[in-house]
Amino acid sequence: MSLNSHLNELKKKHENLSNAVEKELRAPGADTLKVAELKRQKLRLKEEITRLSA
Repeated sequence: MSLNSHLNELKKKHENLSNAVEKELRAPGADTLKVAELKRQKLRLKEEITRLSA
């Protein structure tokens, strides 16, 4: 897998996590622990994307 395709895959995962966070926050009785975990995963992906892009 090339670096560009790997970065694209990470960006797709990041976008999917963003959507999952938004969906969870819109739900009645949102699970704050789940939201926090999704945000941590999203941050890890963002950091990896940044590191690989440099």
